[in-house]
Amino acid sequence: MAPTTRRGNAIAIVATILLLTVAMASAAAEVSCGDAVSALIPCGSFLVGADAGAAGPSESCCRGAQALRRMAGTAGARRALCRCLEESGPSFGVLPDRARQLPARCKLGVSIPVSPHTDCGKIP
Repeated sequence: MAPTTRRGNAIAIVATILLLTVAMASAAAEVSCGDAVSALIPCGSFLVGADAGAAGPSESCCRGAQALRRMAGTAGARRALCRCLEESGPSFGVLPDRARQLPARCKLGVSIPVSPHTDCGKIP
């Protein structure tokens, strides 16, 4: 698989994870694309595999993912977040396996399978 396709799929997987995570949020605040990316900055080394010796994502990564989950409580905000991550993600080099692991490792309570084929328009 070409690196660009692999990155695109990885970003779609991350978008799906975040959508599912945010879908479980109860807050009604809107989230901007910048807020979403900022919340996940501490997850960067985990998601791209730069922390080969680490047992999992850092505590600050999980706090950021949990904060993002709380930021978007409306369907519109979740859809916007999905589109943001699909559009901005390819430049990050996220590994699909790492993206799939993030919800469980950060105990985000997401039990829905993560897929790079998520249709952002169908996010509840």
